[in-house]
Amino acid sequence: RLDRETSGILLLAKTRKAAQSLSKSFRARQTRKIYWALVAGVPKPRQGRISTYLTRDEDEERMRIARHGETDAQHSVSLYSVVENAGPKVSWVSLRPITGRTHQLRAHAAHIGHPIIGDPKYFNIENFEFPGGLQNKLHLHARRIVIPHPSGRGSIDISAPLPAHMQQSWNLLGFDAAQYDP
Repeated sequence: RLDRETSGILLLAKTRKAAQSLSKSFRARQTRKIYWALVAGVPKPRQGRISTYLTRDEDEERMRIARHGETDAQHSVSLYSVVENAGPKVSWVSLRPITGRTHQLRAHAAHIGHPIIGDPKYFNIENFEFPGGLQNKLHLHARRIVIPHPSGRGSIDISAPLPAHMQQSWNLLGFDAAQYDP
């Protein structure tokens, strides 16, 4: 399940039985999902765990951080790690959602003060000066997924290359995606 603007892996089942098996693996949190993002600034600490409650904002188009016990609030957990940074302005971050809530990674990145570059819902472009050549498009990419194979034998391990706009950003910033594999 990807947000419309998020690039990367989309996993589809060929049969109903396979779909049920994959759904069960997602529900049981037996999947390992890795996302890459370009965020504003440099998160400190350089790796960590974000644990919050999320609920839909009144405008229904975005999620917001909620208090425990608030109506419809769902616990959400993400892990993050800074892979590389280009000075103090932007960082390449690897994100791993433990839970799978709507806009979870986008809301969590904004919550720790480092929104994802180009995010139309959580990134305030007016307060950011883009380094030359970066496009104002969402820089969030479903890079890799590892999930038990529906047959019960082994696992499925899929990686997706960066989309053109993110590869352009990586090139401009001197990041080498080939040197880091989650």
